[in-house]
Amino acid sequence: MRFIEILLFFSSVCLLALLFIPNQRIRRTALLLTSGVGFIFLVIHLLVEGYRIQLVFLYGFATLMFMFSLIKVVRTQKGVRPVSRIPRVLAPLFIAIGLIATVCFHYVFPVFDLPAPTGKLKVGTQVFHFVDPHREETFGKSETGKRELMVQVWYPAEAGTGKYTPFIPTPRILSYMAESYGLPGFTFQHLKYVSSHAYLATEVSSAQASYPLILANPGFGSSRFLHTSQAENLASHGYIVAVIDHTYNTFATEFPDGQITTNTTSDLFSPEHDYRTEREQRDELGKVLTDDVVFALDQFELIQSGKIPSQLKGRVDLGHIGVFGHSIGGATAYDASYDPRITAGIDLDGGLYGLHDKEGLRKPILFMNSESVYEKLKMLIDHRVYTDAELERMGNTREWVDQERKDKKLELDRMRKTVAAGGQVLYIDNAEHLNFTDVHFISPIFKILGITGKIAPERANFIINSYMLDFFDMYLKEKSGNLMNGPDSRFPEVKFITPLL
Repeated sequence: MRFIEILLFFSSVCLLALLFIPNQRIRRTALLLTSGVGFIFLVIHLLVEGYRIQLVFLYGFATLMFMFSLIKVVRTQKGVRPVSRIPRVLAPLFIAIGLIATVCFHYVFPVFDLPAPTGKLKVGTQVFHFVDPHREETFGKSETGKRELMVQVWYPAEAGTGKYTPFIPTPRILSYMAESYGLPGFTFQHLKYVSSHAYLATEVSSAQASYPLILANPGFGSSRFLHTSQAENLASHGYIVAVIDHTYNTFATEFPDGQITTNTTSDLFSPEHDYRTEREQRDELGKVLTDDVVFALDQFELIQSGKIPSQLKGRVDLGHIGVFGHSIGGATAYDASYDPRITAGIDLDGGLYGLHDKEGLRKPILFMNSESVYEKLKMLIDHRVYTDAELERMGNTREWVDQERKDKKLELDRMRKTVAAGGQVLYIDNAEHLNFTDVHFISPIFKILGITGKIAPERANFIINSYMLDFFDMYLKEKSGNLMNGPDSRFPEVKFITPLL
């Protein structure tokens, strides 16, 4: 809870305790004073910290107790008889249940703090709107009819002034986020009170003449802000990080004209499809995502030259470019690395696409996987076949699995080639798919439900950020690289998958 929220909660607990004072005169006076203080806390909270649905009981309780205390004083002065025993017994029970519910709501949907960046540099951020005049938008409508992208950049900054920027780009997208999880629209409204560690559009740090560029790609139905902690950490260590909202592949993206696009790429996939159709549809989506990265990279060349106005002019090191992504965004990072301008990439728990279109990539790629993805990969390495009982539990057919197995063998071959070029393949014990995003900070209930893994979110974030930084330092700054050499006692959760037979 935030500070004034804590004061409001404890004033409510005190009000509950005061109801049990036997002396009516003392109880009446104490309730009036305490409820008055609680009501003041409520007003200050609403003005300073802002309303959130999880505390609705506290709001009602603080208001009603203040009103009832005033009414009780007036009734007593007029000689009105006190209320009957039943309401006096039921009221504390109702209040206790409400306070317990408030604690539960706060636990499930906290206003959390993102981990602070570990680098020495301050972090700035800026959002760009890019329009590709050479590509038609095929997944939905746009004002121009062309492919449009929102790209948020985090970069090393001079000491900023004022408040940090919010964690989310705009509160308007939060109802779409809740909808994507099958929850009521108000569920994630508290996220508008979560802060980042970046200042808006401040000057670029003078610590270096220029900084390597890293392009990043969220996964299917995700959003750029769900990679804030990773982008901020890299920026604090001297990188310019641009996270692309792949239009119509996010749960929601807001454009400067107020238009909000939602996820329509899910229409490409259907349970009725056979494996070949699903693969072709994924390859079709993947090509658009890869082209987004190539186009964004073109725009940063224009930013560097000053043709697109930005304080980043002349500060982007285009000779050292990396890319990373999560899920299908990780596959995008791999596929975009065929671009000769990109030096190295990181695939966070993403299966590859376009496997039948190109020869294997011979560049350093770090494949960082969840435990579940590792288990599937291990089955392939060990040449183990699913039993009929396992297929039935999975709700899958042997035909589908056999075709998928052929592609996974091809994917494994792609991994071998990147390892030979200096990459690595590893997994994080007790981590699951969404631990590679900031989703694991949003609610501890995700861990209980198995949406994220058993690993603590702060620990998972620290491990992922440490390995990402070490890898990019090695290939974009020609230093460090110690974590790429093999197991490290500081990170027992990290398991290297070798050999890739």
